[in-house]
Amino acid sequence: MTARDDRPAASGPLDPRAQGHDAASSAATEDAQDLWRTLRTHTSARLALGRVGPGLPSAEVLRFGLAHAQARDAVHRPLDVDALASAVRALGMPVLRARSQAPDRATYLLRPDQGRLLDEASRQELEQAEPAAELAIVAADGLSAVAVQHHVPPLLAELQKVHGTDWTRTPVVIAEQGRVAIGDPIGAALRARMVVVLVGERPGLSSPDSLGVYFTYEPRPGRLDSERNCISNVRPAGLPYVEAAAKLAYLLRKGLRLGFTGVRLKDDSEAAVLSAPGTSSRLGA
Repeated sequence: MTARDDRPAASGPLDPRAQGHDAASSAATEDAQDLWRTLRTHTSARLALGRVGPGLPSAEVLRFGLAHAQARDAVHRPLDVDALASAVRALGMPVLRARSQAPDRATYLLRPDQGRLLDEASRQELEQAEPAAELAIVAADGLSAVAVQHHVPPLLAELQKVHGTDWTRTPVVIAEQGRVAIGDPIGAALRARMVVVLVGERPGLSSPDSLGVYFTYEPRPGRLDSERNCISNVRPAGLPYVEAAAKLAYLLRKGLRLGFTGVRLKDDSEAAVLSAPGTSSRLGA
């Protein structure tokens, strides 16, 4: 019987075509990696995380856990009302306080409807305050008090620069356990023509501190969401304060001039915002 030879066959010279294919494939992979690395410098979104076998690298797993914890903390962290009030007063703006009908954070999260309603004591106090005349501003903790704490004062400072002194004495109502629609009864109580609600948005894994800006013409209880406009993701890593303030001032003036907000109020402010001092195109930055 002839013994079987299990030794591997001797390999011949490498095929030049195979070598060229491997080199091209390696170059394409490197180009793709460069593209992803470039994209990651322009966003905090979780892109190009890499992999180790079928799973994520340990560093990315840890970053995910941290981002998730930061999002949860943002929802439950209370607003430091005194510190925020001091920062707003430093801008020369009067401060009022209010609460929704949600008595605590747990109720606020379980009963969104109560976060939209003004409690009776707050309503009476606001009705006795000096009328807002044209504009009232509400800073509501929403789902991220961190966003309101950090971003409301610098945004208001930029709004004053853009609009001048007209809105310097605009009252700022700090509303605890408030949602977007709480601006309707607050604006009505202050008899304002327009209300702006600065509210902490629902945290994301890359944005635990995103601030939303909602504004409504002739606010009153029962207004529909379609009757307001929104500017979203205001923060240094999103829409910068100077651009958000320029866009907001433009739309407020337009809404007051036309007599409405909502789906009928079209945002054609891009040219005006990009030409404002200190602004830049996000794509060309």
